[in-house]
Amino acid sequence: MFTGLIETVGTVRSIGRSDGVFVISVDAGSMADTLFQGESVAVSGACLTVRSSGGGRFEADVTEETMKRTRFSSLRPGDRVNLERALRLDSGLDGHIVTGHVDGTAILRSFVRSGGSSEMIFEIPSELKRYVVHKGSIALDGISLTIASLDGPLVSVAVIPTTLSDTNLSNLSIGGVVNLEVDVLGRYVERLLGLKVEESSPRGGGLSIERLDEIGW
Repeated sequence: MFTGLIETVGTVRSIGRSDGVFVISVDAGSMADTLFQGESVAVSGACLTVRSSGGGRFEADVTEETMKRTRFSSLRPGDRVNLERALRLDSGLDGHIVTGHVDGTAILRSFVRSGGSSEMIFEIPSELKRYVVHKGSIALDGISLTIASLDGPLVSVAVIPTTLSDTNLSNLSIGGVVNLEVDVLGRYVERLLGLKVEESSPRGGGLSIERLDEIGW
C-alpha cells in the first residue's frame, strides 16, 4: 500500500527479460541503497517487487499483465519514473490510499500554467469514469492528486509547483500517457452496494436511483 506522495524520481536504465518476466533497472540514487530484495516499491504508480538493489540502482520484476495494463510497454531507457516505498504502519497517511494496482492509462490533453499552479486535463477510459468524483482522489503515475473538475472522460487536476518540480509531470507533453489508479474506496462501495441490491431485489444486480431508494439509501 502507498500514499501517492512521491519520494524521488528515478531514471530507467534498462528493460530486459529474465526467468519469463520483464526486468526493469532504475537509477534511484540513495533510495535504491535502502531497498531490499522482496520489498514493494511503486514505480510510476505500479507496485513492483525489488529483485536486487545497490550502487544507487535497483531491479524489479514486471509481469506480462502489468506490461499490458500500464504504460510500461512503451517505457524506454532514460525515461523518468516516480518512486515511492510502501507505506509503514507507524507513518502518517498523507495523500490517499493507493494500492499500486494500476487500472489503466490516461492521456494528457491539456497543460496550462497559471500563476502558482498548473491545470492538467487527462482523458481517462470510459469504463473508469464512474469511479472519479469532483474533489475526489486519483493517482496519476503514482501521484496523489485531487480532481478539480469533470467533463465526460476528461479529468482536470490542479498541480502545485512542488508537485510539478518533484515528479515526472514536468516532462509530460500533450499526448503523453500516465498510469492511472482510481480511488479503491469507490470500487468497494460499488461492490457492496451491488451485493445489497442483488440480495434485496428479485430483479438482479445493477444500480439505479430507484434501486437505491428501494434498499434504503
